[in-house]
Amino acid sequence: MSEQNADDDRWMDSARISRRDFVRGIGTAAAMGAVGLSFADDGMEGLEAVEDPIGSYPYREWEDLYRDEWDWDSIARSTHSVNCTGSCSWNVFVKDGQVWREEQAGDYPVFDDSVPDPNPRGCQKGACYTDYVNADQRVLHPQRRTGERGEGQWERISWDEALTEIADHVIDEVQAGRYDAISAFTPIPAMSPASFASGSRLINLLGGVSHSFYEWYSDLPPGQPITWGTQTDNAESADWYNADYLIAWGSNVNVTRIPDAKYFLDAGYNGTKRVGIFTDYSQTAIHTDEWLSPKGGTDGALALGMAQTIVDEGLYDEAHLKEQTDMPLLVREDTGKFLRASEVGLAAGARDPEKVFVTVDADGQLRAAPGSLGNRDGQHDPEASIELEFDPQLSVNRTVDTSDGPVAVRSVWDRLTEELAQYTPEFVHEETSVGPNTYQRIAREFAEADAAKIIHGKGVNDYYHNDLGNRAIQLLVTLTGNLGEPGTGLDHYVGQEKIWTYNGWKELSFPRENQRAVPTTLWTYYHCNVLDNADPEMRQRVETAIDEDWMPVYPAEREDGSRPDPSTMFVWRGNYFNQAKGNVAVEEQLWPKLDLVVDINFRMDSTAMFSDIVLPAASHYEKYDLSETDMHTYVHPFTPAVEPLGEAKTDWEIFRLLAEKIQERAVERGVEPVSDREFDRRIDLTTIHNDYVRDWLTGEAEALTDGKAASEFILEHSEETNPSDSDERITFEDIEDQPQRLLAAGDHWSSDIEEGEPYVPWQDYVQEKEPWPTFTGRQQYYIDHDWFLELDEELPTYKSVPPEKGGDHPMTYNTPHGRWSIHSTWRDNEHMLRLQRGEPVVYLNPEDAKERGIEDGDTVEVYNDLASVEVQAKIYPSSEPGTARMYFAWERFQFPGANNFNSLVPLYMKPTQMVQYPEDEEGHLYFSPNYWGPTGVNSDVNVDVRLAEDQSGSDDEQRDVSGVRLAEDDSQ
Repeated sequence: MSEQNADDDRWMDSARISRRDFVRGIGTAAAMGAVGLSFADDGMEGLEAVEDPIGSYPYREWEDLYRDEWDWDSIARSTHSVNCTGSCSWNVFVKDGQVWREEQAGDYPVFDDSVPDPNPRGCQKGACYTDYVNADQRVLHPQRRTGERGEGQWERISWDEALTEIADHVIDEVQAGRYDAISAFTPIPAMSPASFASGSRLINLLGGVSHSFYEWYSDLPPGQPITWGTQTDNAESADWYNADYLIAWGSNVNVTRIPDAKYFLDAGYNGTKRVGIFTDYSQTAIHTDEWLSPKGGTDGALALGMAQTIVDEGLYDEAHLKEQTDMPLLVREDTGKFLRASEVGLAAGARDPEKVFVTVDADGQLRAAPGSLGNRDGQHDPEASIELEFDPQLSVNRTVDTSDGPVAVRSVWDRLTEELAQYTPEFVHEETSVGPNTYQRIAREFAEADAAKIIHGKGVNDYYHNDLGNRAIQLLVTLTGNLGEPGTGLDHYVGQEKIWTYNGWKELSFPRENQRAVPTTLWTYYHCNVLDNADPEMRQRVETAIDEDWMPVYPAEREDGSRPDPSTMFVWRGNYFNQAKGNVAVEEQLWPKLDLVVDINFRMDSTAMFSDIVLPAASHYEKYDLSETDMHTYVHPFTPAVEPLGEAKTDWEIFRLLAEKIQERAVERGVEPVSDREFDRRIDLTTIHNDYVRDWLTGEAEALTDGKAASEFILEHSEETNPSDSDERITFEDIEDQPQRLLAAGDHWSSDIEEGEPYVPWQDYVQEKEPWPTFTGRQQYYIDHDWFLELDEELPTYKSVPPEKGGDHPMTYNTPHGRWSIHSTWRDNEHMLRLQRGEPVVYLNPEDAKERGIEDGDTVEVYNDLASVEVQAKIYPSSEPGTARMYFAWERFQFPGANNFNSLVPLYMKPTQMVQYPEDEEGHLYFSPNYWGPTGVNSDVNVDVRLAEDQSGSDDEQRDVSGVRLAEDDSQ
């Protein structure tokens, strides 16, 4: 018996009542209290009142524990390197060398008194990060795999052993000319840019390959580069409050934007109407004024039906369409191509008349459209203008004389209105299930609002035709002119996708001017041998995209026509293996090709489990770095609250030590520099550490030896923190004291940061009249690339889901972001597991469950032709019928079998997302990491659910959250 239980029993004895009677008495008292009875009424005279219950309570140590929570030795400022968009500043409290707790710092400077206070920022996940610092799954020492990948058998090795083994392998690959077989995967620089740069810098110096991440996660909305020529540019969340009309479209802000949800909620008190468009009755839908529930994957049909209403009822902004969009531009009826100025003798003085487009003015004269790619200096040209000196006709249907003879032409506007005419109320209702009166009224209200905004989420992006859905939704803000002003726009937030301090981060990450990079979706697709089983058309398009250099794949093809397999994979700050679409193919086809997989991690996750060497990384509370997000305009730091636990080291130190070991071994082995076959440079491993720590901009040696110096470098070389036209600057010391609002916006943003106002994008184009960075220099809704024309996608249109993925099964499969984790971080955290059911769960509509004989809490199998996974069933009345919903990111070791949520998802992609446009110039659509490339697809997958055969599991059975076991002869 424990001392506490003995004390409790002595207290019970003194009150002349047994423990069992006491417990029974409490239950009886609760029941009697409900009907107004007392203990005396039931003959419970044995329970005597205690005059001083605190004084009579013998166990008092809990009071010290409580008091100690408010006692500490030091406080450090830090945050969490997770892709949540939050970027929340926290105070970390340390007692006796241990992180004791964390709390929101709450000291963001207020810059606009007319919107809600930015403080505090945080959520329940950040509030329990302390658990990870000393967690069982924390990696404390370098580990080498001893069993098969994924078995969880490891031996502890020294840092020198680990670094030497990795260094020798890298040297062998570089000397054999296979430097482009060395891959590096790490996501989202904004969440910790110095840590991102740590590995990217070394890989760049080695001639290796950096991987994209934004489109791989299906976070990138491809409709935005197609239409607006830029990766997502969003208003900071404070601007939500400035909107008169807000639509949350597939963005569950109360779950995935917790630190910013206050702006959405508080806007209601400001008179803003809030509409939610979600397939399920989500946690955000319950706080909206109206909720629309289209069928999954039909968002495009709904948006085009709304657009048809706006056009049909004349609610569009004609001036905006004429100046800011491609709607007045002429398109040839015979080829479907834009009419070029060169074909009608216009724009003779242009840089390239074949890339200048044509409109018709009010007098019927052909006019060259200002701002076209052919009459400006490249994709971004602030010296050019789209301001009109004439009034173009919006609707044109005529014949023009060209160098080829008479040609019938129509304006993009005429073609668009013809397309929209198909979206009748009957058609939209049949496709989406949304009532015509409802969506038409919402369309009118949106168009008539003074400032209307759409908060766009990942839900639309998960589908195969995500680009069409994006373009259709974007069309609503374009038609109504809701761009470039406070409270307007389409804000797409999925992770900290866009980094403010871009230039400093880029210079740090990629010191050599040329870098190798790949679109991770295509790279994975290619090396998983999916092309072998693709249909002939898809195979031909993939091969064309690669052969035409529209999309790169590494290792590169050699002179003899062969292409080596990738050999080496470094992963840090991410969980590639867990997040991989088609992970059955990844495990069976790609992973065996890799001779060495190195994971740098503070915890044992799924990627670590399938690696060969795992190196212990410092936790977020044990290093220096920066934190940023496009949800706000502040920068704040990570600082080490404690020393790294065990033998853990910071990301920067790990890669610096690896560079040092490579240099040391290269000198010992007497290797010679290798000429890069693609770029005019040599890869010299005998100086690689010197190159790693050298400041390449100033030439200063040993300038970048630690993470704090790397962070200072980023701040010093970024426009946002060290503006070129000002003596003001933000230093690391400044942000240690308090988060600082950025001083300016670099040229990768489309507006300036204004004093006293939330950031709002697109002002450079809408207000300053700079050309949009598209082929036409305008918001471009017509794409005349051959592939778009062949697939009838030159305009925003609606296509139903592609042929069955996963087999002919009756249910659709949905894997949204959850409340209790950020991707896989915190998926294995005990506090977070206690807020849910503690294990993977599939959410089912009651009708679907009843049809299959499934009750709440049953163990079921979700299955299709690819795989099956065993999970617990949860009956979810808020879900749409016919959908199996599994909030994603559960680790593989949290499932009874070897599969996980992504095992049910095939690896496929859309060919139109591999084009270059125009084909001969990087002027609009071209591969650039995380800007343009094929997205991963999570939805459009069919499954079914059935009761698992064995329902006899014990309630007391628990799974090892780490999934790790060491070799028997090894110590922890």
